[in-house]
Amino acid sequence: MRHGQQLLHWTGVLLGTLVVLVGCTYDAAIQRLSLAEQSEFYTYRQVMSPAQVHTYLAKGTAAERTAYLSQIGVAQRFQALDPVDRNTVLSGMPRPGMSAEALLFLWGDPYYTDGDARRYAHWHYLGSSMSRGTYGNPSWGFGNRVDVYLVDGHVVGWVDSPVIDSNSGSSDDRRP
Repeated sequence: MRHGQQLLHWTGVLLGTLVVLVGCTYDAAIQRLSLAEQSEFYTYRQVMSPAQVHTYLAKGTAAERTAYLSQIGVAQRFQALDPVDRNTVLSGMPRPGMSAEALLFLWGDPYYTDGDARRYAHWHYLGSSMSRGTYGNPSWGFGNRVDVYLVDGHVVGWVDSPVIDSNSGSSDDRRP
């Protein structure tokens, strides 16, 4: 019994250390980019998969990273946005009237969706609209949710609200 507890303890310590080191490696990879490349990365990261982010950060030069963005099509997707939407994405804060595609660049995939964005949709994001502008797409929500309303592929508006557990009446981060 004692041996099993020690093994479990050291497994937990090892796993925790690994998580910290991977996070540090990710941050270090971003920090080695020039400021212009960091800006470019933050513009595209929400529409890139984790594997694409890893591949992008593993490239040796700025030219290779820029070529990779074109190769996977995210640079073309961004350039296809309306100029006002591109400026909105670069500003980091949403605006009524922006396209659903621009919102994906800004906040990433929603946590949960209802409807069809080409007609009428309701997208749910965890966190607050203010933290999303600062931190992108956090996996934590701290009891808040942003409900975004889309009509004909464009953002009509959004509402920040606490997430309420309908069974207990308390706030939590579970899907509505």
